[in-house]
Amino acid sequence: MKLQNIELTFDNFSHEMGRLYSEKHFDYLVTIIGEDFGEEGLGCIYILENTQTHERCSTRIIAKQIGEDYVIPSVLKLWRAADLLEREVYDFLGIKFLGHPDMRRLFMRNDFKGWPLRKNFDMSPEANRFPDTDEPSEDWTTEWNLGKDGNLVATRHQLMDDDDFVMNFGPNHPSTHGVLRLETVVNGETIKHVYPHLGYIHRGMEKMAESMTYPQILGFTDRLNYLCAMMHRHALVGVIEEAMGVELSDRIHYIRTIMDELQRIDNHLLFLGTCAQDLSALTAFLYCMRDREHLLNVMEETTGGRLIQNYYRIGGLQADIDPHFVSNVKALCKYFRPMIQEYLDVFGDNVITHKRLEDCGPLDLKDSINYALTGPAGRAAGWRNDVRKNHPYDLYDKVEFKEITLTSADSMARYMVHVYEMYESLHIIEQLIDNIPEGDYYIKQKPIIKVPEGQWWFSVEGGAGEFGIYLDSRGDKSPYRLKMRPMGLTLVGAFDKMLCGQKIADLVATGASIDFVIPDLDR
Repeated sequence: MKLQNIELTFDNFSHEMGRLYSEKHFDYLVTIIGEDFGEEGLGCIYILENTQTHERCSTRIIAKQIGEDYVIPSVLKLWRAADLLEREVYDFLGIKFLGHPDMRRLFMRNDFKGWPLRKNFDMSPEANRFPDTDEPSEDWTTEWNLGKDGNLVATRHQLMDDDDFVMNFGPNHPSTHGVLRLETVVNGETIKHVYPHLGYIHRGMEKMAESMTYPQILGFTDRLNYLCAMMHRHALVGVIEEAMGVELSDRIHYIRTIMDELQRIDNHLLFLGTCAQDLSALTAFLYCMRDREHLLNVMEETTGGRLIQNYYRIGGLQADIDPHFVSNVKALCKYFRPMIQEYLDVFGDNVITHKRLEDCGPLDLKDSINYALTGPAGRAAGWRNDVRKNHPYDLYDKVEFKEITLTSADSMARYMVHVYEMYESLHIIEQLIDNIPEGDYYIKQKPIIKVPEGQWWFSVEGGAGEFGIYLDSRGDKSPYRLKMRPMGLTLVGAFDKMLCGQKIADLVATGASIDFVIPDLDR
């Protein structure tokens, strides 16, 4: 969608955002986009959704400058998802959110100097030498507010008590599925707080995009989450195509929808396998990996890749489908459907699995929305958040499928939503595979792609939730600002709420039920 921002001022921002939440029922904070607007100054765009009507709106505010500081009132009291989102903006742009109790860097080291997403940031290697010392630890954080004289007032908060026991879960641990550190404060075996530390493999993709052409940045999305390479790239080419007004052939729509669902099965298979492996059920893991090979073989025949496919391009597809694609996909569906029950037989329906995952890491419907827990994790609490249903793209409004929702809102429910969604993906593929029309697989574009001026948002249903792309174009061959909404950031941001009062062993089980991938988080 092309954004038609509601312009807010510093003085009316808190009131108007509160009114949008309470009166207009915009209870889902999709994302916060921090941006250097040039001569206008630094500011943020907020994308919101009414979860009853699925209407979306966007607001914009220019930060107030106080000396060398830039400030915006925090919306954390309205949407808990703003916790990590505001810290991300602070980390990259230096905007301080008034009233946020934990204004620490999120991705960059505590001792990092500068704000990388400002347009005047010095990108030279000489100015950004990586320190050869350990990162200084911080047991305190800062809350910023305005005093009566209008100046900034800092209040320090201690993150943990002197007698608290702190356990570092990661950055290298099997259940984190990558380099993620969860600083866990415990009382005995009971969890008091979970503080996520991100950015161990941060690559600065959003900054690099500012100096690259649109075809060049396509490769970034495949490298965020190799289990959702198709969906991630779908969002990026989708926002560019929408902004340019590109009309695709029906053949392209059919193939993209089928590929997205094959990739979804790929994602869910690995989720089921690693979830079982985290709980020491190796047999279920091996079964999932066995069948995943069949799926990757089918995708490789057309795309040439097994993990990073690089298949979608602006205007269509990199190549047409393999001559045997249709028959191989049909054979895969026939083989795979009974295999899902096999995963349940060896793990999902096991009494030990149920005892381990039921009532583990719960997050009810209201909190799931408040923390923006999209995807299977949110649908496990009954939240109908599927982008394919609420904001359909390609052929998702032309096919029949159920949006899987459960109500127990625990780790077991999250596992089962993934299982049931694989059946629905097969159902979608079977409706399309025999009906792929003839036509072009690529709509030719100009050698140098320039996107018209404006701001756009496009999102897809990724393997773990909503993945979206914000694009601010000034009419050039490179984006002025490209912002990715990773699926995992809000998922990790909900750990503290899920796990407070749970046992330390439940952190492993809950992490196993949350489908996050670290490169997607760090970007």
